[in-house]
Amino acid sequence: MCGIVGYVGSSRAVDIVVEGLRRLEYRGYDSAGVAVPDGARVRVSKRAGKLVNLEGALADDPLPASSSAMGHTRWATHGAPTDPNAHPHIDCHGRLAVVHNGIIENFATLRAELEAAGHHLTSETDTEAVAHLLEDACEASGGDLAEAMRQVCRRLEGAFTLVAVHADAPDLVVGARRNSPLVVGRGQGENFLASDVAAFIAYTRDAIELGQDQVVAITSADVTVTDFYGQVVQTREYHVDWDISAAEKGGHDYFMLKEIAEQPKAVADTLLGRLTPDGRLSLDEMRLSDDELREIDKIIIIACGTAFYAGLTAKYAIEHWTRIPCEVELSSEFRYRDPIVDRSTLVIAISQSGETMDTLMALRHAREQRARVLAICNTNGSTIPRESDAVLYTHAGPEVGVAATKTFLTQVVACYLIGLYLAQVRETKFGDEVAIEVDQLDRMPAAVEQALETMEQIRALARELSDSKSVLFIGRHVGYPVALEGALKLKELAYMHAEAFAAGELKHGPIALIEDGLPVVVVVPPRGRDALHDKIVSNIQEIRARGARTIVLAEEGDDTVAPWSDTLIQLPKVPTLLQPLVATVPLQIFACELAMARGNDVDQPRNLAKSVTVE
Repeated sequence: MCGIVGYVGSSRAVDIVVEGLRRLEYRGYDSAGVAVPDGARVRVSKRAGKLVNLEGALADDPLPASSSAMGHTRWATHGAPTDPNAHPHIDCHGRLAVVHNGIIENFATLRAELEAAGHHLTSETDTEAVAHLLEDACEASGGDLAEAMRQVCRRLEGAFTLVAVHADAPDLVVGARRNSPLVVGRGQGENFLASDVAAFIAYTRDAIELGQDQVVAITSADVTVTDFYGQVVQTREYHVDWDISAAEKGGHDYFMLKEIAEQPKAVADTLLGRLTPDGRLSLDEMRLSDDELREIDKIIIIACGTAFYAGLTAKYAIEHWTRIPCEVELSSEFRYRDPIVDRSTLVIAISQSGETMDTLMALRHAREQRARVLAICNTNGSTIPRESDAVLYTHAGPEVGVAATKTFLTQVVACYLIGLYLAQVRETKFGDEVAIEVDQLDRMPAAVEQALETMEQIRALARELSDSKSVLFIGRHVGYPVALEGALKLKELAYMHAEAFAAGELKHGPIALIEDGLPVVVVVPPRGRDALHDKIVSNIQEIRARGARTIVLAEEGDDTVAPWSDTLIQLPKVPTLLQPLVATVPLQIFACELAMARGNDVDQPRNLAKSVTVE
């Protein structure tokens, strides 16, 4: 989850690294630190808390000018978020420093070995052991930092990205990765290492993928990549298709507000170019043949958090269109229940970052069972797409706010495209039927734009309810995962109790929670689903009779719910399966505004990070 930046070039390295950390702070904000080579030692400055604390320390006690530097913003795993536990960590002589993302699983054994050999470790972290291992390996390798990194990595167990600098090599930064993200930015007379391209996008849009178990050494002129045994490896270069303006707030108070407003464009970009001139759906990242897809007899969607709810939403459409059984599993649970997976199973792995560790491990388990794997991802060149048989990129652009917004909508759209593509290949839908569904999807950016027009009504409601202790959400059919996502957003941002239930389950227990004045958000199916619609109206009446305050989301023109609604939020009229794309938007705004009314930082909610790269 942590953010890492490394730089070598002709500019003032500390300034570039701190700027990169600012763009990566969404990855962790428990502490931050930087290191620069300075003559016979490495100078380090680090502080617990958000990056502003480090910036204050650097203003009071600047680090020297240097052509190289590295930095880190932390999401704490081993050890509390304190100054001593902040990265970078140094060796016994202060000549070498290292930063780390991930978990070293055998660190206790390594730490005991180091202490027995006379090393003095001062933090509670697993990372510090690596600094001292590198110290010994550098001495054994004659000061070759890259070779030392290779030797140390061969001893480490777990998931890690490591970046190190040494006083004896002031124009060199060395990195390594296993099961954790690291990317190279290639510039003119300067090069970068980072957890995410956002760190260097202001300077270059040319990047290099790093594969599993690889070590990279960068100077201002060269990039050298080897495996852990020193063999030079082939790399893939790519060009980032968005620029610095996409990573800025663009006049909004928070990135989340900007990203909510970007959703119509994000949905449009995900849909762009998917239909051929003859009306057939074409997915250019689809590397599975039609014959392979015709062999599929079961689909399993694996994901975490918001992506899991996108999968739950997609299940309804995929089964309806393809007639293939579709399961949706939490990635963190998938491989531990001995799932029935074989060559005729299609596993769809959803991950915004492409580095979600639970999903990556579940994907690998599926591949071991010979399943075909298709990734839905927003990050070009990340690990999950690279290890999948096919990938559908959502093209949502950078999402800096920790709480997912536009990536949720685009993940749902991507799942729908896959469902329609399978229906086309397997001929469970005729070509003209697929074209009609795609045409309906093409109308969704305008519908999402219309949903955004409810913003002021929702904001006023959120401010009014900012002192509430709890909010419940209910829905039916595709409205149920929308309710789950709405509750999650309140938990993430407002730090309040929020729960979601399938509306039909109310009288099987949850209705006991209803009390006078309790806000209950109800997602009402469109009138076309008459049976479901009538049943949820009955649910509204049941909770209203027990004193709940009803906040009802229903399509415009649905007057049947008005008598039972304390607040009625009208949604654009869309087909039932597409309603989540408009119903989710008011709930995002509601959570964001309520959190702001409570004085919370909506871009960096407590205890969370954007990309979960540890299990």
